[in-house]
Amino acid sequence: MGLRQIAIGSILAVAAAAHALVPRQNVNPGAVSGDTFIHDPTVVKTPSGSYIAAFTANGVGLKTSTDRTRWTDAGAAFPNGAPWTTTYTKGDKNLWAPDISYHNGKYYMYYSASSFGASRSAIFLATSTTGASGSWTNEGLIIESFDNSDWNAIDPNLIVDAQGKWWLSFGSFWSGLKMIPLVANTGKRSGTDLISIASRTENGRAIEAPYITRNGNYYYLWASFDRCCQGAASTYRIMVGRSTSVTGPYVDKSGKQMMQGGGTQMMSSHGSIHGPGHNAVFTDTDGDVLVYHYYKDDGTAQLGINLIRYDNGWPVIY
Repeated sequence: MGLRQIAIGSILAVAAAAHALVPRQNVNPGAVSGDTFIHDPTVVKTPSGSYIAAFTANGVGLKTSTDRTRWTDAGAAFPNGAPWTTTYTKGDKNLWAPDISYHNGKYYMYYSASSFGASRSAIFLATSTTGASGSWTNEGLIIESFDNSDWNAIDPNLIVDAQGKWWLSFGSFWSGLKMIPLVANTGKRSGTDLISIASRTENGRAIEAPYITRNGNYYYLWASFDRCCQGAASTYRIMVGRSTSVTGPYVDKSGKQMMQGGGTQMMSSHGSIHGPGHNAVFTDTDGDVLVYHYYKDDGTAQLGINLIRYDNGWPVIY
């Protein structure tokens, strides 16, 4: 083989290796219909095969679907309000970033009470046997942060690890994303451990919305970088890292730790899809399902749904 062929072969090999490090990004959302306005979505599949979505709204908003495509408004989890949260919301009824899952014959929902830009926040737990509006029982405060805290008690997510242990990840901005152990089955806090799992110094430390999933030998920490809640001007983007331990360290595809600002980008603004982020993941019969919000050109928040496959141990959105 001549020197020219060797050089070309080397260039192609380097290009192929570089391409392998780049995940497929910016796939358009799958088809959804009906009531598709949503912000900070989380979805659970019910034992009957239908779906419940919970999202940021007054009293925590709910939607339902029979086919994961057409969605119907289902009222609020707390239609009569949640007065136990107003200390943290400055009187606002809007409750943020719920996390819904199903265990032991009932639904568990963690949700946040805060006000924009404040670190005085709290995460609460509610349970229900049906998931329907008005059926939720307040199980009390799980963790709170204060004005002088360097972390923020919002954006909760429950993960049950391979050993059956329960953990709650959460956090936004400041010193980054945290994790605490929970008592299995009750979902209440266990002990005083506060574990750091991701942090960022760039762009005003803009990292939030952790969501941890498990596939094979890896745990995946999904998170959102940059700015939410600015309509079509939002710069939110979905990032991921992985670890063989639920508590980390999580690293991105290049090997950079998420505690040092690492994260492999999975989706960002493209075309008429603005600021995709605050994602959740659940497993369905056809694989893992990614749900998130994005903004349309007119600034309206919309539900995005895609599927996830895994390539050499890394998620690929399609």
